[in-house]
Amino acid sequence: MSDTGPQTGTQPQAAPEEREPEPEHDPAAPAPLGVPRIPTGHAEADAHLERLADADHLATDGHLEVYEDVHRGLRDALTALDARPGPAGPAGRPTVTPG
Repeated sequence: MSDTGPQTGTQPQAAPEEREPEPEHDPAAPAPLGVPRIPTGHAEADAHLERLADADHLATDGHLEVYEDVHRGLRDALTALDARPGPAGPAGRPTVTPG
């Protein structure tokens, strides 16, 4: 048998420089926390809670900005629920004072 002939049953292997490098594991890289976010049924609150997913893609020092933004939005939404509408105007005809 000749060394120059094709071998059957084997796949040609890529040269080492042609192989894709294996990704390195970086323990300091951002990683999702895997904390489930259960919908509340209130669209505005749910939108703010979904914003928490942005922290999954940031380094730890970027989490604070996301958390503060979500906290501010939820606080504003709760404050709006507490706001009572102003008094309605008089039901009858307006009174005119002679002048």
